[in-house]
Amino acid sequence: MKKKILVLCTGNSCRSQMAEAYIRYFAGDKATIYSAGVETHGVNPKAICTMKEDGIDISNHTSNNIDEYYDIDFDFVITVCDNAKERCPYFPTKAKKFHHNFPDPAKATGTVEEINEQFRKVRVEIKKYCKNFVDNNL
Repeated sequence: MKKKILVLCTGNSCRSQMAEAYIRYFAGDKATIYSAGVETHGVNPKAICTMKEDGIDISNHTSNNIDEYYDIDFDFVITVCDNAKERCPYFPTKAKKFHHNFPDPAKATGTVEEINEQFRKVRVEIKKYCKNFVDNNL
């Protein structure tokens, strides 16, 4: 039976979108992946471009609010930022909870190239985390 996984972040715009895509990529047909935010900020265009550089298209992803998923009995809930972990409401689920605080690339400052490099750096961290998560839990 497919596992149900929720990736949760503050605005469901960057980190959770990247993690959703990588877990889906590594898990294949072993899991159904969702992502959400405690708020919704829209999918960040730089996240879309950064993932495309690694061959993954998230341009059709949507920014969803956690409220949309209360009726799903998740097997795993992964928070990818401290803010979401602290603000995550009670989930009536048996889900195993995981947490890793990734830096927010949307808050990067500097030149365009410095900002792009921060997105790439976070993407590499998230990709590695997602690969390890799938290898150890699915």
